[in-house]
Order: sequence, then C-alpha cells, then structure tokens
Amino acid sequence: MIRQHPQVRIGVYVCHCGTNIAGVIDVMELTAFASKLPNVVVAKEYKYMCSDPGQDLLKKDIVEHRLERIVVAACSPNLHEKTFRKAAEDAGLNPFLVQMANIREHVAWVTADKDLALAKAKAQVAAAVRRVVGHEALERKFVNINPRVLVVGGGIAGIQAALTLADSGKEVILVEREATIGGHMAMFDKTFPTLDCAACILTPKMTAVKDHPRIRLLSLSEVAEVSGSVGNYHVKVRRKARYIIEERCVGCMKCIEECVFRSPKFPNAFDQGLGLRKPVYMPFPQAVPPVPVIDPETCLWLKTGKCKQTCVAACGERNAVDLQQQDWYEEFDVGAIIVATGFRAFDPTPMRFYGYGQFPQVYSALEVERLLNAAGPTQGKVVLRDGSTPKRVGIVHCIGSRDHNYHPYCSRVCCMYSLKLAHLIKEKTGAEVTNFYIDIRTPGKAFEEFFERVQKEGVRFIRGKVGDVRPGPPDENGQPQGLVVQVDDTLRGRVTKVPVDMLVLAVALEPAEGADAVRRMFNMSCSTEGFFLEKHPKLAPVNTVNDGVFLAGACQGPKDIPDTVAQADAAAAQALAIIDCGRIPLEPNTAWVEEELCSGCKTCIPLCPYSAISRDPQKGVAVIDQSLCKGCGTCVAACPSGAAQQHLFTDVQIYDEIEGILSYV
Repeated sequence: MIRQHPQVRIGVYVCHCGTNIAGVIDVMELTAFASKLPNVVVAKEYKYMCSDPGQDLLKKDIVEHRLERIVVAACSPNLHEKTFRKAAEDAGLNPFLVQMANIREHVAWVTADKDLALAKAKAQVAAAVRRVVGHEALERKFVNINPRVLVVGGGIAGIQAALTLADSGKEVILVEREATIGGHMAMFDKTFPTLDCAACILTPKMTAVKDHPRIRLLSLSEVAEVSGSVGNYHVKVRRKARYIIEERCVGCMKCIEECVFRSPKFPNAFDQGLGLRKPVYMPFPQAVPPVPVIDPETCLWLKTGKCKQTCVAACGERNAVDLQQQDWYEEFDVGAIIVATGFRAFDPTPMRFYGYGQFPQVYSALEVERLLNAAGPTQGKVVLRDGSTPKRVGIVHCIGSRDHNYHPYCSRVCCMYSLKLAHLIKEKTGAEVTNFYIDIRTPGKAFEEFFERVQKEGVRFIRGKVGDVRPGPPDENGQPQGLVVQVDDTLRGRVTKVPVDMLVLAVALEPAEGADAVRRMFNMSCSTEGFFLEKHPKLAPVNTVNDGVFLAGACQGPKDIPDTVAQADAAAAQALAIIDCGRIPLEPNTAWVEEELCSGCKTCIPLCPYSAISRDPQKGVAVIDQSLCKGCGTCVAACPSGAAQQHLFTDVQIYDEIEGILSYV
C-alpha cells in the first residue's frame, strides 16, 4: 500500500556531466519528466551541476522557490554528495534534505541502449523524489580532537610523516616492530636513478627522530588494540622485551664484546642471513635507537638459564642489561593514525625452476643489496658464498610480479632497482651483466636516462621469460661451473642459454607480514592483492574508509622512495587538517535502537565492524555509540526484531524508494 506523505516543495536538478551523462541520456526529456512528478515545483538541467554556477543555480532556486527538498540526478554520491549538501546548507536548507540519483555510474556508464538508459534514469529520479519526501532534518554533533598522532611503522614513510607532524608542533608516537627504525631503505647501498648514498639520506632523518622532543619512539613494539573513532582513538601498544633498558644504555657495545660467544654465530636477519651476529647485537651500526638487543631464541641464559652473564658484568654500574625483563603494555589516546607498515620482499623459494635455495649462486635482490652495502656482511664486496668474485652475472626481472600464479600486479620498482644493481655490480666487479626482462618500465623522472646509461655501460638485455636454471658443465674436478640460464628470447625468436656465475632474482613487493591483522585492527579495506585500500584513488589517495586513519608508503601499494616520501607528507597534512580543527563533526546517518523492540539477543554486537555496539546491562538492550558508528547498516540488516534503525535509511525511506521505482515501471 502506498503511503500518503505531507506536501513538500521539491527541486530536481539533472547534470549533463559534460557528455558522460548527456551523451547517453536525453537530459531534456528526463528534466521534463521530473517536472511532472508529485511535489516537484522546479526541474532544471545544467552542464556541470558540481561547478560554481551549478551550485549557485541550486542556491538561488532554494531561496526563490522556497524549496524544502532537493534531488540532484548526477554522478555517485561518493563524489559530490557533500558538495550539494554544502550548497543547500549555504542557502538555508538542512543538508540532509538532499538526495542524489546516481544516473552516471548506475545508468549512463553501464547502459549502451539510449532508450533503456532514459527509462532507467526516469526510474532513478522517481525513486529519489519519492524518497526525499520522508527525509528528516538531522543535526551534526561535534567531538573534540586529541592533538596527538600515532604513526605505525618506522621505515622512510613513517619517519617522514613523524618528522613532518612533529615539526608542525604535534606530539607523535612512532611505533616500530623491529629493533631499529629505517625499514628496507636502511638495507640499500644506493638509490636510483641518482645513485645517492641511501644511508647518507636516511640516517640523518633517523637521528632527527631520536632527538626530536615531540617524537616518542617505541621500537620493538606492536599495536595490540585500537578502539574509539576519529579524533579520539585509544591505542594499546605491546612493548617487547629488549633485555636492555634503553634509558640506561649509552651504546658502548661492551655487552656485545664480552658475550660468551666470542665470535658471531647466528644469521643476521638484517643482512638477509648472509652475515652473522651474536645473541646480543646491533642490527646495523647506524641503528636507532643506538641500543643493542638480546635475542631470546639464541641467548644461552634466556633459553637454558645456564650462562656466565658476561654481558651483565660488562655493563657494570649502569645496570642496563636486564635479563629478567618481560613484555609490557602502554596505552595512548590519539586523534589521528598514520599506517606506514611497508612491504615484504617476495620469497622466490616456491619458484623452484629458478634454483633459489637450491643453488648457492642464486640470490634475491635484497641479498645483493646487502653485499653491495659498505656496512654489509662483505663490506661492500660482491663475492659469492665460496668467496670468489663473479665474472658473469644474470639478473632476472619480475620474480613473483606480473605472474598470475603469484602476483598479477607490477611491483613498479623492480626494473629500476635491477638496472641499479646491474650498474653497481659491473662497477665493482667488471663482470659481464645480463638482464632477463619481460618489459622495461621506466616512467619516473630521469628513469629512462638511467636505462640508457646502463645500456651504454655494456649491460646486456635479453627480452623473454627464464624457463630453467641448471648447473653449468663440470670442470676438470667434476664440479659444475656456475649456472646455465635458459631463456625464450622473444626478440630473436629462439631459446638462448646463458652461462652465469651469479644469478640475481628481482623479487616482487608484497604486503607486509601481518597486513591482514593490521587491516582488521584499524578497520581498513584492502585490495585483492592485500595492500591497504585508499578511500578514493584520485580524490582521497591517502585516506581510508575509517576516518582519521591515513596511509603512507608501500603498505598502500608498491612505490619508490620519492613517491613514498611524498605520500607520507600528504598523510601528515591530512592528519594535521583534522587535528588543527580542534573539533570534528560526526555524520548523523548513524544507526540507533528502538529499545521497546530490542530483545537483547546480541546478534548485532559481534557483527559491527567498528565495535560500536554494546549491551546495556541494566536495560538488557543494545546501545550504539554514535561516535563510533559509521552508518554501514550491518546491524540494521541483521536485527531479527527490527529494533535497529538508521537515520537516512529508515524502513519507510527504503520502501518509498522502492515504490518510487515501481510506480514508474
């Protein structure tokens, strides 16, 4: 049964969107149709309703025609609903009395038949007109904002974001799960395409973080829990035992020198396992904080309780070594969060035909980065595991990238870092270097010029996928000489076999370990590949669907260092924009509970993705925290008794929309 509604004065505005809409839908006929709908007192079309003239047209009509409701037939409300709400508000109309009909994405862009497109557009407009009659004049509420910011991740993205915020006068909590900040960039020797020293760029920023009065660095720490909403997040951080008290340590390294292990014995993860360390160690010489860490998996005392504790004695009166230290938790209130958790290098072990993990001559690109680094396990000398210098080196591109068996996406940086490695290896060893590539992609500033430079230096390029890697022919002692790479050379149209002494795999960039848990903790979305998803790829590239949470760096997708730094600054700017407001409005399209209908069944509580629902123990009914609710409607759909309702999406409004479509069809 169609319900009767009070008479209201409605204005309908149809946007051409250039030819996006008008090229498919007859906007003149659609406008004429709208003008004849019940309660519509004015209907107009305009080329670009989102433009200033388009908004001025809407404002003028609200005043002149005393409009009480507005319908805009245009693009997605995700793009311009706020635009038209603001225009209505400027003209004195409550912004929530505006309804958009999406006739671009839902009609023009997906319907080739013009007659059918017009019919669908008419149904959309009829539905919007009927729906908007039942809209209520809602009022926004405001919450005060905590001026502190949490930055999660201490790579170059997290470092840059933290420094930008701190230099702007904001207090920053920087959480890094490793024993030192610096991330992957700290492992590199040079950066492309300028071949700048990575440490020369990065370590001054690391020191600036350590010394900044407004940055509190929590290394060897992880975010354990997050609650609250934009402006008022409550964060619980797990501080892992370092077994050395940072505040007492002066970085003298005597604990390392006097360890019962007189020589390094255990693989150093920072050196990709190519170098060795003691149970007490510094990840690398420029680590920040400049405090050693004791590994509980290799320390004799922590594993067996049997050790002379020479590290404790070496520390002396400072008593910085604490082998009884336990993990502990700290809690903070922050107004905004920047997630900069970085990436993980793809493990090529499953791609057995490349021989990684089988042949000692096969290395990942990150392992070669450590060989090239002056602070690496070989002090910058490119040598094989047997100590010999390679004379023939192969570099295979796209390992794990552009491969539907692993990752279908391009990792963006592999071509350029492969060219960089080719240049550095040739420069240091004089070796003959061959790059096996699918396509060379050099879209960045000075990238193509660097590619040309490497070619002129004599680096060889073979286009085609490597199909097999096998041991080379035996020498006089029966031992294989290097490796033979078999590649389908697409430019020459034949299979080519290339002998090499060393093979480097340019591995893909993939989401960091634990990325899915981080996504759930911060209520973010992710792409099909697992990278954190921005709110809008063009209009909100560092925002997330969770207001107050921003993205920076490779956690959002593969990118090089300049793009990472730029995105970190953008995320910091977005966080500052929120914090400097002092308070922030909460959108009123939230859910609420009719207590008389609620049975207290708790169905809605575990379903809420924002942890906004609890149960009132006295009344025995569900309660929704309006500051946490994002208006997703999950609880409304799930409520078996119909007690959960949502502003702007009440049952009556939804029924009106359906009836509007059916009345036209």
